[in-house]
Amino acid sequence: MGKLKITLKKSKIGKKQNHVKTVEALGLRKPGQTVLKEDNEAIRGMVNTISYMVECEEVE
Repeated sequence: MGKLKITLKKSKIGKKQNHVKTVEALGLRKPGQTVLKEDNEAIRGMVNTISYMVECEEVE
């Protein structure tokens, strides 16, 4: 499996508590920050939950 490049595009201020916790669990702290994560169902589910806040792309 490949990797996912996940970038936080919107601030987590004022968002639902479970969305804030999901962002933190992905290792994102502030807008513009990018992390690389393994491409698996758990990570995809997390990204799907906060899809309006993040930008995600596949990386080889």
